[in-house]
Amino acid sequence: MIPTTTDVAIVGAGPVGVAAACALAGRGVDVTVLDAAATGSDTSRATLVHPRTLEVLTRIDVARRMIDEGLRCPDFSVRDHDRVLLPLSFAELDTSFRFTLAIPQDRTEAILTDRFAALGGVIQRPHRVTGLTQDDSGVDLTIDEGRTLRARFVLGADGMHSLVREAIGVGFGVDDAAGTSGFALGDVRIDGGLPQREACIYFGNTGVLVVVPLPNGAFRLVADVGEAPESPDAAYLQALLSERGPQARQVTIKEVLWGSRFRIHHRVADEFAVGRVLLAGDAGHVHSPAGGQGMNLGLRDALGAADAFVAALGGDARALQRYGAQRRPRALSVVRFTKRLTRLATINPRLRPARNLALGGVGHLPGVRGRMVHTLAGLNDR
Repeated sequence: MIPTTTDVAIVGAGPVGVAAACALAGRGVDVTVLDAAATGSDTSRATLVHPRTLEVLTRIDVARRMIDEGLRCPDFSVRDHDRVLLPLSFAELDTSFRFTLAIPQDRTEAILTDRFAALGGVIQRPHRVTGLTQDDSGVDLTIDEGRTLRARFVLGADGMHSLVREAIGVGFGVDDAAGTSGFALGDVRIDGGLPQREACIYFGNTGVLVVVPLPNGAFRLVADVGEAPESPDAAYLQALLSERGPQARQVTIKEVLWGSRFRIHHRVADEFAVGRVLLAGDAGHVHSPAGGQGMNLGLRDALGAADAFVAALGGDARALQRYGAQRRPRALSVVRFTKRLTRLATINPRLRPARNLALGGVGHLPGVRGRMVHTLAGLNDR
């Protein structure tokens, strides 16, 4: 049953919302999590968890289980078919986690949910928040067009179309990616030679193909295609893999486990903290999946928001504003980074051979590789 009062109400029970809930519950804060969906996610979606994110997740005792279930990928490369243009390695990073972890989003969410339950938490679902008002002492949430929950503070982790963001009157910027090329994605089982512990971006003359190994032996494929089918089948994905992927050895798709499509957006909320309300994850920022930064940034938001709420509950009147001042610039930085990667990946076809030649040249410069891998790993978010 939904309580009538709580210290912190979290709207949204995806990985970001539940990670924040774990951090709060683990520090003795009364937290209530609300989600409109009847069940959690059952698709893989975001698949990479980077080193800095693993560092912060150790605080809520989930990193080890995620690593046990996931696949460690110490290398990341940009390729032109079989030629490596830009080799990147996490092996020399200043962190205990010298790899990016491949793990499907539904498993990340399940592990976080299990941890929240172990801390005594219950996700209240399906319950839709339909209204929010705040005053100097708290926030009133209207739920399912009827009952009301009074919270001292609120975290909006309810995605790109956030009701919380709209209710506090925060704009979501201008989407300068609107109308850009569509992307197809699929999780597939294959026969043939794809790197087993390396995330690869293939820069072909007809477009980009991202290939990420998954812990169940499957591979995630993502490609810019213009207009993508709603559910890409094996023949469609095979054509992309054969045209843009490795050529030295034949790679054959045996089975499509899941397929979908998406368009990218680049937006950042005008503010991340308004009164007693904070925003985190896609409620505050959405951007290209280039470099696998989205969920990673959101999870780091979550732990930062939890710290801010604990400080505010302890009497620190400026804690929430500091969160906003810290996290929004970080979101802007990540959006700029993913924009550059996306422009590079989807450059005009006539310029793609020149792009590949240039990348092959800078790929031999240790300074370039070092900066790139440091950014990918999220270590500049310390």
